[in-house]
Amino acid sequence: MPKRHRLLLGLAAALAALIVLGGLLQAVRTLLWDLSYFLPGWLITPLLLLGLALVAALVVQVGLPWWRQIRQRSSSKRAEAPQAVPTTRRDAADRSLISIDRLLERLEDGVVRESLRQERERVEQDLARGDLVVVVFGTGSSGKTSLIRALLEDMVGDVTAAMGSTRSTPSYRLRLKGLERGLRLVDTPGILEAGDAGLSREDRARQQAVRADLLLVVVDGDLRSSEMTVLQSLAGLGKRLLLVLNKRDLRGAEEEKRLLQVLRSRCTGLVPAADVVACSAAPQSIPQPGGRPLQPAPDVNELLQRLAAVLHADGEELIADNILLQCRQLDQRGRDLLNSQRRREAKRCVDRYSWIGAGIVAATPLPGVDLLSTAAVNGQMVLEIAAVYGVDMTKERARELAVSVGRTLAGLGIVKGALSLISPALSLSLPTLLIGRGVQGVVTAWLTRIAGASFIRYFEQDQDWGDEGIQSVVQDAFELNRREASLKRFLETAMRQVVEPLKRKAAATLPPHPGPREGEAASDPERRER
Repeated sequence: MPKRHRLLLGLAAALAALIVLGGLLQAVRTLLWDLSYFLPGWLITPLLLLGLALVAALVVQVGLPWWRQIRQRSSSKRAEAPQAVPTTRRDAADRSLISIDRLLERLEDGVVRESLRQERERVEQDLARGDLVVVVFGTGSSGKTSLIRALLEDMVGDVTAAMGSTRSTPSYRLRLKGLERGLRLVDTPGILEAGDAGLSREDRARQQAVRADLLLVVVDGDLRSSEMTVLQSLAGLGKRLLLVLNKRDLRGAEEEKRLLQVLRSRCTGLVPAADVVACSAAPQSIPQPGGRPLQPAPDVNELLQRLAAVLHADGEELIADNILLQCRQLDQRGRDLLNSQRRREAKRCVDRYSWIGAGIVAATPLPGVDLLSTAAVNGQMVLEIAAVYGVDMTKERARELAVSVGRTLAGLGIVKGALSLISPALSLSLPTLLIGRGVQGVVTAWLTRIAGASFIRYFEQDQDWGDEGIQSVVQDAFELNRREASLKRFLETAMRQVVEPLKRKAAATLPPHPGPREGEAASDPERRER
């Protein structure tokens, strides 16, 4: 819209607001004038203020819920509206980053949120970068560092210090002929080394592998079981792999051919056969009688040709796939953190309502009222758990869920099972008059915990009980809560929350113990003397 049109619309809106305000002031003046004929002057102002307060209360009570409903409907329509399908992987990555931003707003833990935000910014920088990242992976003895040096010398001449190197993952930036993008070779610490330090270095190497556009996995012979496991895990990342058989100078042509066939056979489904190549990064020197040993040049031509072919043909796709993969992994990490946060909040909600229900039942001596109270408590608990998971649920639907789980608890015999588990543990701790009320209260709390765990599972599965239905979910929750350690912790809390308050209340309401009647105190010594 042109600037001139926006200015005209602004002036028109201001004029309309002034007209409305003038009409309201005129109406107030007319009202005051009319009231002055019937009421004394000192009463008009308080009466007017009272009227304004009533109007404001009416607006808050009626208008505010109405406005919230309108906003919820509009937001739900926006959520349900079909979004345009991303046409490129970059569009999909951009959309994933927006989804991560929304997740960050809902995370409460500041440390976790900041860590995720920094990772998100790193992924966004990778999305905007121009280099292809090739990470070299392998054991410490496979010769991967020598391979990087041989590649660099062959492509750019002698190489001295690493550009942008770190203590654990030196990287080298260079240009590959015929490739528009720059190429960054990253060396990683050796894998499969013993000790805690070796495990730490391997973890850093895997972190670098996650960020790679292309992986070079270097081996010096047939794949061992541990190397095969690493190769499978790297392929599971969704990365393109080149398997490099190094040290070809140490074996003959027939042995090399046999090894390449073995490797291609083992890597079927993980690495294309054309991506398994041989090289010699640092050939051994050849002794010469009466002269200096001859040092052969590195033989990496086949690897260079395959590397160039892959990067020229699929370089853009590799970058896009890598960024999209990182975005999805980061998005999943954010969702896992949000789910953990929601689960903690939901468990606190269940714990609170467990003892609320226990208190209601223990304090209600009338038969039947405890069941009604428990149903109301469970329905309200469902509403709060739904709010934790961002689900808009009506009271009728929450009550239906609570009744369904209650019927399932009774149908599976869990109510009787709860009585048989908890009654023996409490019978010795309560006076006879309070055993029934105390046991009912604690059993109610325990059943509420089982129901709450079932509701959490239901909302975590996007309001679905799963393939095996509600009975399986409730049964699993029962089995988890009846475990010895879990039941012991619950009973210890029940003693503090239910049993001890009942005992104190009973002690306070009991009549005082009658003392000796008049005349008996004086006669007691005589009786003792007799």
